[in-house]
Amino acid sequence: MRRGLRFVPVAALAAVVAELAVFVGVGRAVGFGSAVLLAFAASLLGLVLLRREGMRAWRGFRAAAQAGAPPGPQVTDGLVGLLGALLLAVPGLVSGVVGLLLLVPPVRRLAGAGVRRATERRVSSMVAGDLFGPRRVRVRRGDAAPSAQPEPQEPEPTVVDGGRAIEGEIVER
Repeated sequence: MRRGLRFVPVAALAAVVAELAVFVGVGRAVGFGSAVLLAFAASLLGLVLLRREGMRAWRGFRAAAQAGAPPGPQVTDGLVGLLGALLLAVPGLVSGVVGLLLLVPPVRRLAGAGVRRATERRVSSMVAGDLFGPRRVRVRRGDAAPSAQPEPQEPEPTVVDGGRAIEGEIVER
């Protein structure tokens, strides 16, 4: 069993307890009928947005595939939007607020970047390149911090076959 899966039942129980506590608190503050109406309205909005976000995600994926572009950014944006709509559709005030936050564009971009990083860590670099395109790397320019010990000089490489380049391809398995 994977490490993180041990905590899923505990997290689900904590989420249910949090939902009940917030619902009781809101019910005491604005009244039970208003709290039920608020939860029902959020779920109804989530169901409407679920269809819209699903169609948007599918159109973005198809457009990227037809253009020959990597579909990863559209897929991650679509997944975050679908997750937000799904959380909004689930009855509950806490999940509704989290779902609404995931539908706000800056939060959506931030969550999409997190999904992309997690995906890149879990799949091979070749699959990540196919999904998201070439990886971007930050390079710092300027002098490196002086080290206390001088770096050892590497020996000159041995020239084989007159120094001609050998073309090839790296395949990960």
